[in-house]
Amino acid sequence: MSCFKGKYHDELIANAAYIGTPGKGILAADESTGTIGKRFASISVENVESNRQAYRELLFTTPGALQYLSGVILFEETLFQKTAAGKPFVDLLKENNVLPGIKVDKGTVELPGTNGETTTTGLDGLAQRCQQYYAAGARFAKWRAVLKIGPNEPSPLAIHENAYGLARYAVICQENGLVPIVEPEILVDGPHDIDKCADVTERVLAACYKALNDHHVLLEGTLLKPNMVTPGSDVAKVKPEVVAEYTIRALQRTMPAAVPAVVFLSGGQSEEEATVNLNAMNKFKGKKPWSLTFSYGRALQQSTLKAWAGKEENVKKAQEAFLARAKANSEATLGKYEGGGKLAEGASESLHVKDYKY
Repeated sequence: MSCFKGKYHDELIANAAYIGTPGKGILAADESTGTIGKRFASISVENVESNRQAYRELLFTTPGALQYLSGVILFEETLFQKTAAGKPFVDLLKENNVLPGIKVDKGTVELPGTNGETTTTGLDGLAQRCQQYYAAGARFAKWRAVLKIGPNEPSPLAIHENAYGLARYAVICQENGLVPIVEPEILVDGPHDIDKCADVTERVLAACYKALNDHHVLLEGTLLKPNMVTPGSDVAKVKPEVVAEYTIRALQRTMPAAVPAVVFLSGGQSEEEATVNLNAMNKFKGKKPWSLTFSYGRALQQSTLKAWAGKEENVKKAQEAFLARAKANSEATLGKYEGGGKLAEGASESLHVKDYKY
């Protein structure tokens, strides 16, 4: 058996291809309760369910924004929430041709015997949870593995553990109708240069696709959510064209053409930086058998959060900021982004958080 062929085979392929449609991308609105609390604290908003609901409703009801999205990743709480008018968020998204997705991992734990490296938990009971999420309307899932670059990191153990965890998660999702987003994030933390990041990215992606192959995962029904290849956070940045060249080369060397799309994570880049780098990749001349789009959380929401500040009277202003970022990233997936003009407050500030926990 070269790959798993279950009852959802055709649906998985169709949904993965749709999510990767050029001109569209994913809004990652799956911050855990603790993480959204940190975002809210930065604008002095209390972290209670009513505020979380109001903020996500602001995003999902922004006039004109959903045309630029093919998917939205939700946290479990949000999957079952409704608008103030009583319409389930899932129905609102589907009516606008946006597939609802769900974060299914349970966070990271330290790998014993390593220098603070981690593995991701959440395989126990995953099949049952996937069945519940599918019944609730979810059609894709996300699982974040985290690796770091250091003098001896990532270790072979961490690479292996995380690759095989991702592969187990992926095949369990596919058995239960959810397109798995494979996310091996290599943190930007550190003083390493772009060559070191490229080397690690290629080794990690090669290991992931070996593991996915070993688990008979249907590659056509998956998506890859990698980091861009950049220098570490402690050293000078490079031009977007350099990021594009290094990132696409790493993908060419490791990522099968059977996978329909790459949905990049923003990894603490500023909103504008994440857009400009994505645009450079789509303008890059070279072999690109997959579409290159986005799955951004912070890089789609920072200026929106700042504009909203938890106040009802700011909703329209916040929605305008969100629409601007969604449109900018849509253009970047086509290589047609011309730059931000007047950037909203927060659009150019670094969103890097050391040792970022989601």
